Amino acid sequence: MRLKPEQTAQHLRNKPLAPVYLVSGDEPQQIAEITDAIRKAAQEAGYLEREIFSPDGGFSWHDLPAAAYATSLFADKKVIDLRLPSAAPGTEGAKVLTAYCERLPEDTLLLISTGKLASASLKTRWFQALERVGVFIQVWPLEGEDLLRWLQQRLQQRGISADKDGLKLLAARIEGNLLAAAQEIEKLYILYGAGFLDTAKIADAVADSSRYDVFKLADSLLAGNPGRITKILAGLKDEDVAAPVVLWAITREARTLCKLKQDLASGKNRDAAMQAQQIWDKRKALVAQALDRLTEAALHRILVISAKADREIKGQQPGDPWHTLLQVCLQFTSVAALKQ
Repeated sequence: MRLKPEQTAQHLRNKPLAPVYLVSGDEPQQIAEITDAIRKAAQEAGYLEREIFSPDGGFSWHDLPAAAYATSLFADKKVIDLRLPSAAPGTEGAKVLTAYCERLPEDTLLLISTGKLASASLKTRWFQALERVGVFIQVWPLEGEDLLRWLQQRLQQRGISADKDGLKLLAARIEGNLLAAAQEIEKLYILYGAGFLDTAKIADAVADSSRYDVFKLADSLLAGNPGRITKILAGLKDEDVAAPVVLWAITREARTLCKLKQDLASGKNRDAAMQAQQIWDKRKALVAQALDRLTEAALHRILVISAKADREIKGQQPGDPWHTLLQVCLQFTSVAALKQ
């Protein structure tokens, strides 16, 4: 069975869960949202146990049937979350998946997420076996009216509405990158809250004319470059970027690193942990640098000082919030934060 991405929600509401789902494509934000929705529906249906497998993390294909067919008197229903970045299971994986679909285990849901499948893959035995018993959802990059509709729905989730011109401006700014779109919409919500946003407000918030932006700052924090951090932060201040937006970008990176530290401490491999946090391949090297450089204590200090900056921004505590933001940023590096 094949579904379009926009049909997924209705399927999960109105149909029994399939034993196998395959979500494929090159758009990580859409894949993350669809797989999150499937996992949520599975949890609501009593699939309380979950195992994540990724070939990049030392996974052996023999691990999948071992996990699927393991039986226990008191075991919960289980989701096996199989992630294939290469979009091809290989000879061994194809045999395992074919055998799995021909003898489905009880109380187990197999969720496979991959990159874009080549057209030749759709004719293989393993794919056809999967399609007979499960659901295939192919994700395509959004363009034109489809992109505008996605942006409108995403804004509505935050209680925000905009006219067609505002949507087109936002679409031009994010250039089809849905993760960037989600971040821009979060920024709009932080700045303006729920309600109608005219084109001028959207232009002010997402204009691509500024020399420095918060996403460049976030990358510099992960790289631990104190000179570039200081320069970008000064540029953001000079360009009147709202301090709450800067603080949001900083704490977002810190919380992501905290979650990664927790996952690694619990035994999860690094690639699986990064994929769970929806970290793009292009950012993995930067995130890995920060993980190796920063201790849990350092990340805790970042969040503590961030809370101070938040109080200063809101006028709940005296002090210069931009000075405190610089303190927070320097905590990401080997440079000690400036004293007050």
